[in-house]
Amino acid sequence: MNIEALCHIPKSNYAYAYKEDELHIRIRTAKGDMEQVSIIFGNKYDWYNRKQKHPMRKIHTDLYYDYYQYEIKKEDFRIGYYFELNDGSQILYYTEAGMVTKFNDELAYCYFFQYPYLNPIDVHKQPSWIGDAVFYQIFVERFQNGNIENSPPYICSWDDDPKPKSFFGGDLQGIIDKLDYLHDLGINGIYLTPVFTSPSNHKYDTVNYYEIDPYFGDEKVFHELVDKAHEKGIKIILDAVFNHCSNHFPPFVDVTEKGKDSQYYDWFSIDGDTVKTDPPNYKMFGYVGYMPKLNTSNPKLKEYLFSSIRYWTEQFNIDGWRLDVSDEIDHRFWREFRTLVKEIKEDAIIIGENWHDALPWLMGDQFDSVMNYPVTKQCLDYFARNEIGPKEFEGKLSTYLMRYPDQVNEAMLNLLDSHDTERFLYTAGERKEALRNAATFLFAYKGMPCTYYGSEIGMTGNHDPGCRKGFDWREENWDMEFYRLYKKLIRIRKTEKALQYGNVEFGSTDDLFVMKRSYEKESILVVINNTASEQEYGVVTGESKTVMELLGDEVWDIKEGSITVKIPAGSARYYKLS
Repeated sequence: MNIEALCHIPKSNYAYAYKEDELHIRIRTAKGDMEQVSIIFGNKYDWYNRKQKHPMRKIHTDLYYDYYQYEIKKEDFRIGYYFELNDGSQILYYTEAGMVTKFNDELAYCYFFQYPYLNPIDVHKQPSWIGDAVFYQIFVERFQNGNIENSPPYICSWDDDPKPKSFFGGDLQGIIDKLDYLHDLGINGIYLTPVFTSPSNHKYDTVNYYEIDPYFGDEKVFHELVDKAHEKGIKIILDAVFNHCSNHFPPFVDVTEKGKDSQYYDWFSIDGDTVKTDPPNYKMFGYVGYMPKLNTSNPKLKEYLFSSIRYWTEQFNIDGWRLDVSDEIDHRFWREFRTLVKEIKEDAIIIGENWHDALPWLMGDQFDSVMNYPVTKQCLDYFARNEIGPKEFEGKLSTYLMRYPDQVNEAMLNLLDSHDTERFLYTAGERKEALRNAATFLFAYKGMPCTYYGSEIGMTGNHDPGCRKGFDWREENWDMEFYRLYKKLIRIRKTEKALQYGNVEFGSTDDLFVMKRSYEKESILVVINNTASEQEYGVVTGESKTVMELLGDEVWDIKEGSITVKIPAGSARYYKLS
């Protein structure tokens, strides 16, 4: 038995409250090491009379480990628990005190792990609408110029290739004008890059947190956008930049002029009594001098920022916040931020921009989820670059699913590209089948799929600024194959409960990626062929009587319990079993 591979951590992603009446308990073992894993648990105050033993399900496997889970559903969660491990040759017990060959019930309170009490207020409750959420990210300055009267004085031609500091005139009115397009596409959530006053085209260097950038419109236009989007069932998520600001932010200007005598001096982190810019003697975003870092532990600054959050959430009824560079801000700030936002609007969502393992932010007291860049990277490696095969792709996904509690995975913002990355099609060398397969995966995977504006019509481009080109509204230039596929994928996602709420199982082969989403009595089998040749796959139908391929029009009436299907090169299929 590979004891060194074992892992269980109480009150973590290995033991957490999924609901007010349901605990999820996980354990990690070495891959292929165990014949059976069981959990023994009981009321810690009545251990002898109420302890019970149950086998655990192996739910995922990655390159090195197997992961087992058991769901405890009851009213009294004052429990102790430990694990029985059987590798076929010996049985050991994994306890909080280590490994033993026999568990001593008389000293159980010294040895078992415990979940001492389930306090309902501690349960990580996600917004009620995440199951069928389908997001669309808009880089506001490049989506549509709806009002030339508020355009910057020197705008480029809309078809020009963007440069880092060029302006094109996209604005909020442009988004209002295209709401019918977005509604017809099928999305029901819009994530906007920052809309507050800023000298840049990207607006990630805020000057005024209480004002819509004049080049984008004003508060009246923004209110109209939110109201009209809501009328069409579309939620609006704003981008909050609290890690840093613009060097034109009035408090920073005041510090630049007055130094340590400024009342705002402690809003920033400055090495010395006065501000120096060459080189900067203050902390900043990266090494960007025009973006000084904010000291979010300062009470006065916090009051200012939280007041702005209250203003936009209350007065404009927005549906949540995406948090820029969220992993560089103190946890206390985010805990207080969550309390504020959820008190104003309990169903508002909070999404962090964390590019790596974000568990410390995702235990229910800070964010609801993060942008799922680790999955983005694996999609690029598998679909776009062909650097890994389906089994390795599956294993990486399993690792990521085990990083977080289930309710976090259900709310992750899954994306193939964004304003901060190359466009997926560019990375794939313009290979259409790569984007088709990746998008088909994205809309079937657990979490909220998000499309970067223009991907649905085949937009391409390298890293910033190439990924921020103006949306081409001339339909004759659209890749209609992509457009029709995205509409179909979105419709299926919003229709099929298995894709919205189903659990995830993998069963990939050497040539095919295979994922099964199951909910109640229905399952959808996702089969993706990322190779250059046709592949066959045997679909085990079990008790299902009908198999329907949702991306096409094939239907099979089942008599034998299985069917063999052919998956063309570079294509994907959704098989609904019912």
